[in-house]
Amino acid sequence: MTVPVLHCADPLAPRRPDPHFAAEAAASRACGARVALIDHDALLAGDAERAVARVPAGFGAAWYRGWMIPADRYAALDAALAERGAALLVGPEAYRAAHELPGWYAAFEGLTPPGVWLPSAPGEVPSAGALAALAAGLPPGPGIVKDYVKSRKHEWDEACYLPDLRDTPGVLRVVRRFVELQDDFLAGGVVLRAFESFTRPDGAAHEVRVWWLDGEPVLVTPHPDSPVEAVRAPALDAVRTAVRALGPRWVTTDLALRADGAWRVVEVGDGQVSDLHPSVAPESMAAVLAGAPPTVQT
Repeated sequence: MTVPVLHCADPLAPRRPDPHFAAEAAASRACGARVALIDHDALLAGDAERAVARVPAGFGAAWYRGWMIPADRYAALDAALAERGAALLVGPEAYRAAHELPGWYAAFEGLTPPGVWLPSAPGEVPSAGALAALAAGLPPGPGIVKDYVKSRKHEWDEACYLPDLRDTPGVLRVVRRFVELQDDFLAGGVVLRAFESFTRPDGAAHEVRVWWLDGEPVLVTPHPDSPVEAVRAPALDAVRTAVRALGPRWVTTDLALRADGAWRVVEVGDGQVSDLHPSVAPESMAAVLAGAPPTVQT
């Protein structure tokens, strides 16, 4: 049985898929999968019932492939779908485990740069004392700040990179700017991580995204931000063990080649909200999802 798929609707033409996911939606239909659309804007605004209004009654268990959803809104989406006889194949707790760093970190400890975190609300900047205590849990040296889901690596110097984790005023300055720029989108809290260099001697960086379905790698692609299309596949035995220990059905791991030649897991994510590199044919994704067992994971 071909598993149906939920995609995001185009905000300007709600009967059509969002342009970013239109090719994937077409590929899903070509695989024989039913496709329904959700209103992502309505979901983020807190109206889950309106978000699923175009999902046919009795749609059944489905994958979601669309824009990122905060974990609490994902739970609301799951509940609203249940009212229409539909379900998400990845349940809310499994989604949170893969989507937010505190959920996946323990399974990948030793494979990923050290990290510590502090729950905080959007707009809330931890005190200098709280940040000093948090940073004390990391090795001396540089670090980065992010939230439970995203960094602001494109504002590297002002809102991401921490030259010295023991320089509390400097850490506070960067964290304050990070929180300011994240605004209402700050997810979960503030995370500090030890910095590791992923730049090779030739100045390039190599990062791949591995897509895991039920504990097995099904796609190895360039990271969406990578300027290159070719990938060098890393050894995955240790990562496979971590993915299986974590548990969610549909997971992505972003691996980067450290300057010393070691592969490191830099991020983990839920595969439903992980983006594809432009070089990857959407048919590859559609074929994987269409043929997956329709098992709902709570």
